[in-house]
Amino acid sequence: MMENMLKTNFPQIWEGDGVKWNFTKFLVNREGNVVGRFEPTVDPQDIEKEIEKFL
Repeated sequence: MMENMLKTNFPQIWEGDGVKWNFTKFLVNREGNVVGRFEPTVDPQDIEKEIEKFL
């Protein structure tokens, strides 16, 4: 639903690799490096295994 709203109402935001919304999630390792990026439409539970790799 959010994806369609952004594409329709804010196409300039949707294009490119900028942060699409304030619920974009970044996974950071212990050294402070970004090792993953997940769009607002990704449910946090769906990235649990990715998080566990860096614990």
